[in-house]
Amino acid sequence: MFDALADRLEDAWKKLRGQDKISESNIKEALQEVRRALLAADVNLQVVRGFIKDVEQKALGADVITGVNPGQQFIKIVYDELVNLMGESNVPLAQADQAPTVILMAGLQGTGKTTATAKLALYLRKENRSALMVATDVYRPAAIDQLKTLGQQIDVPVFDLGSDANPVEIARQGVEKAKELGVDTVLIDTAGRLQIDPQMMAELAQIKQVVNPDDTLLVVDAMTGQEAANLTHTFHEQIGITGAILTKLDGDTRGGAALSVRQISGQPIKFVGVGEKVEALQPFYPDRLASRILNMGDVLTLVEKAQEAIDVGDVEKLQNKILEATFDFDDFIKQMRFMKNMGSLGGLLKMIPGMNKLSSGDIEKGEKELKRTEAMISSMTTEERKNPDLLAKSPGRRRRIAQGSGHSETDVSKLITNFTKMRTMMQQMGMGGMPGGMPGMGAMPGMGGGMLGGQPGPGFRGYKGKGGKVKKKKKKKGFGQL
Repeated sequence: MFDALADRLEDAWKKLRGQDKISESNIKEALQEVRRALLAADVNLQVVRGFIKDVEQKALGADVITGVNPGQQFIKIVYDELVNLMGESNVPLAQADQAPTVILMAGLQGTGKTTATAKLALYLRKENRSALMVATDVYRPAAIDQLKTLGQQIDVPVFDLGSDANPVEIARQGVEKAKELGVDTVLIDTAGRLQIDPQMMAELAQIKQVVNPDDTLLVVDAMTGQEAANLTHTFHEQIGITGAILTKLDGDTRGGAALSVRQISGQPIKFVGVGEKVEALQPFYPDRLASRILNMGDVLTLVEKAQEAIDVGDVEKLQNKILEATFDFDDFIKQMRFMKNMGSLGGLLKMIPGMNKLSSGDIEKGEKELKRTEAMISSMTTEERKNPDLLAKSPGRRRRIAQGSGHSETDVSKLITNFTKMRTMMQQMGMGGMPGGMPGMGAMPGMGGGMLGGQPGPGFRGYKGKGGKVKKKKKKKGFGQL
């Protein structure tokens, strides 16, 4: 996401290269590039005008900082303004003083509202908050069945009264059921339409009046660009919403919706959907998104993804095996699967500073290399995976693995050689596995060393705590290294 916007903003920084300071004359071209980039990203025109005006005022009034060139200083100003534009900080989900917390989900048909309801329920489970989903969409065929199926997948109960019941009554009884069950949060999935109409708005208003929600969240499709902001504004005026969930953000390379919603509607984006999987919902952090837009990565989100997927007991065992040089192919496969659980390779790499310059071709190559490696390891016997040295001594074994995996004997030999080198190097450096070292992360062509290259990836410095646990390091963001 935001690839096109990030690339075009790069052109703006180039306009200030070789300049000694920011001035009215040299900033003019840079601002024109920023304006073009934002408009191409489908950011609302009114928002673009205000943004450019604010950046210009701050840039011309900025004090010169020793050791920071004008390009870096300009990026810092744009970063700050992007964060300000999107809301400065994360706005958490409401939590009532007395359970249950009631969350009303609204939106047009086709925005992914029902799926977003299930994603939010799963997010609440991860936060140790129990949930009940209420199916009030009696108009769309199979909407109730869809919510029930999703509920079974994530082990969250669904309340419904069938498709013949009144949606307002379903919502009322659903909240009562949540009280009876002692559930922490009730999520009410409402009906959508292909467009805003009086009937839908009247029904939403009735449901809202009856259940008195603590949060009214509008689910909007990021692919609609600035129209998502206008939709949020309309719903807020007519119904009164407290926030938005932006879905399909991973499929929108422009990003205009994320940059326009807060400014146009006055309401914050609380969550973003970044994939089709039910786990693919993240709290919205303006500072992290601004960092990604400016090609600075998003290490905090990456570390949080690792925290969700990681088993600390496995990490401690793995660290010991690496230090004792007993790290084997079974361990490596575990690491590869761990990475897959965190998301797509391309998505992960773009969160790492400096890795966003990789082309889609490089990422595709890397994914192929990982598949090749997994195929070769899968063709090994249990004994061979646990004792890689057996393969180094036996051409016959290597030949059999090559035939079984559909690759050449040279490929298998290269895998074993590089694995042995990596294992020795990791032992010498005293590096841990995941999350400190991520063996194999640097395995792809053009992505540094690792399983098929040479040196293992550097890991996330400053994020590994006692016992292998990951913890955030409290440190101010710096821009001098840009």
